[in-house]
Amino acid sequence: MVTSGFWLAALGGYLVRAEPPVHADLIVVLAGDFSGNRILTAGDLVRRGFAPKVLVSGTSGEYGMHETDLAIPFAIRHGFPASYFVALPNDSHSTKAEADDVLAALRKWNAHRIDIVTSNYHTRRAGNIYRAKAPDLEIHMVAAPDLYFTPDGWWKDREGRKTFLLEWTKTVVAWFGM
Repeated sequence: MVTSGFWLAALGGYLVRAEPPVHADLIVVLAGDFSGNRILTAGDLVRRGFAPKVLVSGTSGEYGMHETDLAIPFAIRHGFPASYFVALPNDSHSTKAEADDVLAALRKWNAHRIDIVTSNYHTRRAGNIYRAKAPDLEIHMVAAPDLYFTPDGWWKDREGRKTFLLEWTKTVVAWFGM
């Protein structure tokens, strides 16, 4: 079909609802990125003066470690000071459950304006969850690049197709309140 690229890009583009970063009280990195792009994007935002710290959410499960145990040292090896990062290890296994842990921590930090960094394909769904759970906070979703997913080319490789299918499945399930 001649227009298939257009429709596939539109479907991929729907998943991405990101904004430019704003000056914030805190930056949050959501768990689930095993390439390091999320934490490196957040470290760069602190370096550029968008916020004083990064709250790094990290779920458990990888060889008995929390993702924070791997992500923060990774960022340090890439030239960011340890002082930029605050670990938030947790045991959540969904974006909704992670939001409960992250929002509790944000309230302890008395943060009101937040830049949340996540993978590009995750920005729409995660943003909807966080805004629904915390309408009193000013939340800005900032996209980190993903190794395999681009809205206009996700169908060209297996990992991109898997990412697309999984995120669309989660998006549709969220529409039904599950």
